[in-house]
Amino acid sequence: MIRVVIAEDQQMLRGALTSLLRFEPDIEVVAEVSDGKKAWEVIRSHQPDVCVLDIEMPGISGLEVAEKIRDEQLPCKVMIVTTFARPGYLQKAMDAQVEGYLLKDEPIDFLIESIRKVMEGQRMISTDLAAALFIREENPLSKREVEVLRLANEGMTTNTICKTLFLTKGTVRNYLSSAIQKLGAESRQQAVKIAEEKGWI
Repeated sequence: MIRVVIAEDQQMLRGALTSLLRFEPDIEVVAEVSDGKKAWEVIRSHQPDVCVLDIEMPGISGLEVAEKIRDEQLPCKVMIVTTFARPGYLQKAMDAQVEGYLLKDEPIDFLIESIRKVMEGQRMISTDLAAALFIREENPLSKREVEVLRLANEGMTTNTICKTLFLTKGTVRNYLSSAIQKLGAESRQQAVKIAEEKGWI
């Protein structure tokens, strides 16, 4: 039996995946959870063969869970599922050495086949995502610019960003200005949107 954990914050999709996988004679869903924190807890306690992780979840993202699995050297195979064909996300997933990276609009049969194939040692990537690897843009932002944009994306004001990162207001403004310029944006909001769409924040 292939023991699987499913972590997906959309209840209907999670329920559908769980129900369909339970029809398979060689697959057992040992847990299904709605956020990254719970996913990490059940992965550590259940020690599944495969975990299917949504990339964007409350608490901890699927990519962060994947990195934790690798850091602790757990034997679990990792499959990321996503709505977004973002090159930045895909590169992070490859860096985390995930075994599968699939788009959510793939047929369920492809997911089931992928679970079996990663158990055999293969790596599975949706065709559209594989194409994104070849057109991948390098992230022009510095680490600090990424941090500042990420906090701005969370709705923080310049003052709150200053306090969070222990920087002066002028320094934060410089980072924002630099990021806006590098991304060819016209505003902080547009810079955040561009960086997010490319998977850089």
